[in-house]
Amino acid sequence: MNLNYNRIIELLEGQPEQYVSGEALSRELNISRTAVWKQMKKLESQGYRIEASRRLGYRLMGKPSKLTLPELLVKLEGTTLVRSIKLLDSVDSTQNIAQQMAEEGAPEGTLVIADQQTNGRGRLGRSWVSPAGKGVWMSLVLRPGIPLQFAPQLTLLTAVALCRALKSVVPLEIGIKWPNDLLIGGKKISGILLESTAEDERLRYVIAGVGVSVNLEPEDYPKELLDVATSLLIAGGEHIDRGAVVAAFIRQLEHLYAVYQREGFGPIRTLWEALSVTLHKPTKLYAPTEVFEGTPIGLDERGALLVEKADGSVVPVFSAEMRFPEANSGG
Repeated sequence: MNLNYNRIIELLEGQPEQYVSGEALSRELNISRTAVWKQMKKLESQGYRIEASRRLGYRLMGKPSKLTLPELLVKLEGTTLVRSIKLLDSVDSTQNIAQQMAEEGAPEGTLVIADQQTNGRGRLGRSWVSPAGKGVWMSLVLRPGIPLQFAPQLTLLTAVALCRALKSVVPLEIGIKWPNDLLIGGKKISGILLESTAEDERLRYVIAGVGVSVNLEPEDYPKELLDVATSLLIAGGEHIDRGAVVAAFIRQLEHLYAVYQREGFGPIRTLWEALSVTLHKPTKLYAPTEVFEGTPIGLDERGALLVEKADGSVVPVFSAEMRFPEANSGG
């Protein structure tokens, strides 16, 4: 952050709850009023909440909350899954950092968290809006040692863990859209991306990437996403402690991961089906080799989505883009 940003923050903090005119800021910083406006927009992108008035000037309404290692360690007390935490300010993608660390031998339970992602990514190569101080952007190294064909089960397990975690933090109706998007009122609240590397048909490691839109405001989203995306703040009207979201997810994941390793996929399948907003709704599926319509009826023992076609046949689907007739069914 350059000297202008620091000085602007000092000036705004020096008059709490009051406006500082654009003229005063322009004079103090020796820059134009337009340059002052651009600096304010940059501060907003860093998580500062600034109220602007053409007549009165600018007022500081809130500062970005920073995740800290001591805070996270306190919140994670009693858990055993996370062995180390790498906390970063801004990265292109936590997936990239975690993958590099895994290749260098990082053990299972290595957690990478960033305050901001400049090139966060989701499924199917999509980008993910990840502004500073407003969400949870993290990737966890797992080394399950299971056969490669069971990798989809871990994606579903992660979705269940995150859904249960968010429902424990906020009193909102949250459900899973197959395979792992979480929705509130048909709008996407989070994204999950699992990327794996295998050797001799067994998983060497899995990078479980999770992005949760916690305290994003409408202006943080491109206009074209407002119909399909939301945040916990927008949906619930209250700012949420991001550290609490991280801790709730890790606790749920640790519990379900242990259940999975002990009892297999059966219990996870039952939980996923109970939390799903996908089942028993007619949909169109865009699979790699075909496009067809059908009604999802459940998961099979491998983790594939079972879809009943119009002719009564049931087919397993491992990978497809799902679109419901409703306009706001999410992405």
